[in-house]
Amino acid sequence: EVQLVESGGGMAQAGGSLRLSCAASEFTFDDDVIGWFRQAPGKEREGISCINSKTGTTYYTASVKDRFTISSDSAKSTVYLQMSSLKPEDTAVYYCALLDVCSTSGYVMDSDFGSWGQGTQVTVSS
Repeated sequence: EVQLVESGGGMAQAGGSLRLSCAASEFTFDDDVIGWFRQAPGKEREGISCINSKTGTTYYTASVKDRFTISSDSAKSTVYLQMSSLKPEDTAVYYCALLDVCSTSGYVMDSDFGSWGQGTQVTVSS
């Protein structure tokens, strides 16, 4: 079973930047689709971005579009989420997960999805 581990979270001031990493224990990113999700206190988990490393297709939810950039490094089996112009409302625990589909309009969860990892905490102060 492939394991995904998130890292790179921390504290930032509004307007600042952070880069999150999602590292896979095995598999080649050429054939896999990865998504970033976040869950703020008291709110449901939401999908915010995804990438199909084979086709280069990416998706961003409206609240992060033009501020966050997703990318992948197949050699390192890692997907990154570069977050800029951070806002206090970006405060959340961020998770990555395998997907079945990533399109420019959204994503479909992996049909064999098991459970979420520990995630990485991002805290943005005003």
